Amino acid sequence: MIAKCVLMVRPINFGFNDQAAETNSFQQRVEMFSDVQIQEIAALEFDRYVEMLREANIEVMVFQDTAEPFTPDSIFPNNWISTCPYSKKVYTYPMRNENRAAERRADVIKAVQAKSSYSLNQDLLSFEENELFLEGTGSLVLDNVNRVAYAAISPRTTTEVLEAWAMKTGYDLVAFKAYGKEGELIYHTNVMMCVADEYVVICLDSIHDVEDRERIIEALEGKSKKQIIEISSAQTNESFAGNMLQLQSKDGCKCLIMSSCAERSLTAEQRHLITDKFSNKIIAPPINMIETIGGGSARCMIAEVFDV
Repeated sequence: MIAKCVLMVRPINFGFNDQAAETNSFQQRVEMFSDVQIQEIAALEFDRYVEMLREANIEVMVFQDTAEPFTPDSIFPNNWISTCPYSKKVYTYPMRNENRAAERRADVIKAVQAKSSYSLNQDLLSFEENELFLEGTGSLVLDNVNRVAYAAISPRTTTEVLEAWAMKTGYDLVAFKAYGKEGELIYHTNVMMCVADEYVVICLDSIHDVEDRERIIEALEGKSKKQIIEISSAQTNESFAGNMLQLQSKDGCKCLIMSSCAERSLTAEQRHLITDKFSNKIIAPPINMIETIGGGSARCMIAEVFDV
């Protein structure tokens, strides 16, 4: 079960998000460019990314961000909206930061509902007022075939909301803790793992607890029958190599989406497994400014739109 359509939001005020930086250690300031230049470069990177997806015959729904409210991270819509192919619902999610919660848009929701024919469920938003969060498919890395959700617990991914989401969708949960280069909890699961149809790309070194690691390996190789393609901490923390997503073109070609930075970090063996053994075409847009300042990469920029 691989999505053939994605949702993307073209930025209008992209920049360093001070609120999000409290829990996202991947964000970096770039002093040599003005705010206007940063936005202009990000928009160019975004447009090229969309072009590359469409050239690969993948459907892209593009929405323009609005000047108000101020949402510097609107380019990462997968955190606030997702579509579930089993419950046939569109879900919206409780966000940790106010300027990220402000990204939720009724017009986008309505368009996704029209495309998917799914009903809307916003029950999880009630957790936000109690400071409990679950940031969409940033928090959740999903094995949609076997209905397993992998989730790294963090300030943006709390157990109570995870369990409520699982009750609604029928997915089994595999929760754990993953750590970054400074020993901090990794803010989103999707920066350290990606589940595809036959394989998983994962940084096992980020999972320090031995029992957690063994439990995840068993779930991936046992229940899900996936081959593990292991990436290093350096690939994860410096090149966003865990932030990937498998999509399918309209003509049936399987594609693995990642940034050009992530692609350059791949070893010959990793590339061989992805492209030769599993016959996935790599699509790798150059999004250096977005990665550096936003602290998110290619997967974060796309929300899957499943339909009936």
